[in-house]
Amino acid sequence: MLAAGIGSRLRPLTLDWPKCLMPIIGRPLLEYWLCMLQKNGISDTLVNVHHHRPLVEEFLRRACFRNWVSSTYEPVLLGTAGTLLKNLAQFRNQSTLLIHADNWCQCDFSEFLRFHVEERPNDTVMTMMTFRTESPESCGIVELNDLGVIVGYHEKIPDPPGDLANGAVYILEPEILDWLDQHPLNTDFSTQVIPYFVGRIATWENTGIHRDIGTVESLLSAQFDPQPDLCWPENDNWQARFKHNAVNNLLMSMNL
Repeated sequence: MLAAGIGSRLRPLTLDWPKCLMPIIGRPLLEYWLCMLQKNGISDTLVNVHHHRPLVEEFLRRACFRNWVSSTYEPVLLGTAGTLLKNLAQFRNQSTLLIHADNWCQCDFSEFLRFHVEERPNDTVMTMMTFRTESPESCGIVELNDLGVIVGYHEKIPDPPGDLANGAVYILEPEILDWLDQHPLNTDFSTQVIPYFVGRIATWENTGIHRDIGTVESLLSAQFDPQPDLCWPENDNWQARFKHNAVNNLLMSMNL
């Protein structure tokens, strides 16, 4: 899970609080992601940390994450593929989820996993989650063939051909990790890895919620989305402190 971003567009909120822990309907964003993974039986999760490292690591020390969630610290950000490279030994020779955890996502995640295992077209080595966007020029836009395989990819260009966007959630087969090991200078997943595998990337469209919470306006909008079922109670010490932190209180006042 990539959760180390600085969140420059969310300033001043991210001056004191990490983007991955931004409150959404009273809970931190990263908690929703981890809840979704636990519900689907995923028991080995690595989170990269950088910005506000002590706050994120304190969150990950909660009892509910013990023994199945660990962190890896990056003093200098390694890039979205660089984190995989650093931790190849943990993921090699198995299917691997790569998640940009700074998006607010609600979907039938079990169906996404099932599609990759049972229905993705032959000869594809990755499944990308996609979604429909109202601002295609700010996203990676995909073009598909009749099988839903990516045949064209356009990363943040003016007037792209369509509105079906890269949701930055992927399931990778071992061939992807082996390729990264052989091409260690390719540290950006969107601009350096995806283009190489065009023609071999399956897609699954999230028709639920997929929202970039990278601006104050979009973060505020997320507060009015339906809240999914939660995994853990509110009565642990971390959650009690979180309810009263300055960023949570500010968002609540802005929503009034």
